[in-house]
Amino acid sequence: MKLDFYLKWIATGTLIVGCFVNSAFPSMFPVGPLILGAGGIIWLVVSCMWREWSLIITNGVMTAVGILGLAYYYLS
Repeated sequence: MKLDFYLKWIATGTLIVGCFVNSAFPSMFPVGPLILGAGGIIWLVVSCMWREWSLIITNGVMTAVGILGLAYYYLS
């Protein structure tokens, strides 16, 4: 199996865990958003490997929004 196969499943699992942490344990902020950011970055890597522009844009924007949201929260 190729590297992208493993990365996409690691990223998917990471996003599922991040969603679970956000919904079940909101008091653990910022752990949930950090996990989601990690999953988004991994999916962004896979998207670039596939050269799939719709996924690159979706994951790039979602990851950037998450990072900027955390930066705004901690820097303001």
